[in-house]
Amino acid sequence: MAIRLLIADDHAVVRKGIRMLLEDEPDMQVVGEAADGDEAVDLIGQLDPDILLLDLTMPRMSGLEVLKTLSRQSHRVYTLVFSMHSNPDYILKAVQHGAAGYLLKDTGQAEILKAIRTVVNGELYYPPSASNVIIKQLVRQQPVSAEADTQAAKTPTVWSRITPREAQVLNCLMDGMSSTEIATRFGVSVNTVANQRASIIRKAGVKNTADLIRLAVSDKRR
Repeated sequence: MAIRLLIADDHAVVRKGIRMLLEDEPDMQVVGEAADGDEAVDLIGQLDPDILLLDLTMPRMSGLEVLKTLSRQSHRVYTLVFSMHSNPDYILKAVQHGAAGYLLKDTGQAEILKAIRTVVNGELYYPPSASNVIIKQLVRQQPVSAEADTQAAKTPTVWSRITPREAQVLNCLMDGMSSTEIATRFGVSVNTVANQRASIIRKAGVKNTADLIRLAVSDKRR
C-alpha cells in the first residue's frame, strides 16, 4: 500500500514542488492539498491520509493550531512539519503539540523521503538541528512557572540528574563536537569525556545518542 500524503501549505508553488518531488516514488501517493489550516483539518477527515506535511504559517488556522486540533481528535495521521522557521520556539511548540518530525524547507529530497518513510512507521524524525534545540532546552531545566518548578521538584527527570558538566558535554555533542574537541575545550582527557558521555546515556536509561533524542522528544511532549 502506498503512503497517502496530504500537503498543507498556503503557497501553491510549494505544494506543486512537493507533489513533483513525491509523484515518482512508487510507495507514495499525494491524495490532497490544503491552502490553509481549516482546509487541512477538513481534508484529513475526508481523505484519511497517513502523513500530513504541514506548514506552520498559514491563514485561518496556523500549523500549530492544526496540531492542537488533531491532538484532541482521534485521527491516526502522522504530522511532519515542513517549515521555513528554524526558530527554537517553533520547533519546541511543534514537538509539544505532537509533531512526529520537523524539516526545514531547504531540506534535500533524500532526507524528505527518509523522514516520510520513518514517520509513517510510527517513529520520530528530527534532524540534528532540531534535536539539538529539544535536548538543550530540556538540559537547561527552566520551568515556565512556579507550579511547574514545584512539580519538577516532586518528579525529578533524567535531565535534572545530569550534572552541570555533563550538560555542557551534551550540548557540545549536540553541536557536533568530537570527544577530542570537547576534551580540549574543558582541559580534560578524552577518557574523561567518554566517561561523562557514558554517564549521560546511563542516567537516561538508553543505549545511544539516537535513543537519547527520542527520549528528549517524548519528555518535551509531557
